[in-house]
Amino acid sequence: MGIRERQEREKDATRRAILDAARALFVQEGFANISIRRIAERVEYSPAAIYTYFPSKDEILCALAQEGFELLGAHRSRRGLDQLEPLDAIRAVFRRLYQFSKDQPEYFALMFFERSIPRLAREHPHFEEILEQRRKLMAVLDRCADGKLFPASVSSLAIFRVVSMGLFGVIALRLAGRLLDRVADRLAADTVEAAIAGLRAGSHVSYRADLDATFSRPLTLRRLEPPIRGTARTRVRDQVR
Repeated sequence: MGIRERQEREKDATRRAILDAARALFVQEGFANISIRRIAERVEYSPAAIYTYFPSKDEILCALAQEGFELLGAHRSRRGLDQLEPLDAIRAVFRRLYQFSKDQPEYFALMFFERSIPRLAREHPHFEEILEQRRKLMAVLDRCADGKLFPASVSSLAIFRVVSMGLFGVIALRLAGRLLDRVADRLAADTVEAAIAGLRAGSHVSYRADLDATFSRPLTLRRLEPPIRGTARTRVRDQVR
């Protein structure tokens, strides 16, 4: 192994250690409560060394979210969603989400429960995978709408919001240790089926996408300069306390 290859491997290992430490800290104590200094202490580096890899705490969270959505995208069943009947495809989407919350609980918590993610998704250029996941999800729901499987007054976004909110409640309680796995598994399936049945039966839905900050406007991505490796950033921002 040459010197350059060894250096690259060491850089990759250091970057991985930073991300792993940050992920654990963000989940345990909340993104807003963790500073670059805390992450540096966990991996036994200086804050300036962290800035060599990530120019800000936001960039660390962006990198973790991107990894999470890439993992979720790879978390597919043997049959593609386009090969399933529309209702079965919806069930498969939410089964995938639930299973992902069990297989990757820290990533799931950051992706769906961290309040900073919607802001970062609008501001950073590293969320292409989120857009791709959203497109695939909307395509599945649109197939159901086109097939008249739900009342015309129920939008694709309403289907997603109504079904996912119940499921996310089950996931939140399970992650908090308030539900046993076997109980959560059954509740997750029952919640999805009950929501789908209620929507198809014509239950009134007052949800409006235009009032939903997450979906009311497209993501606007601004281009950021990539971090400069090998040059420590000496600007100690308010994250370093």
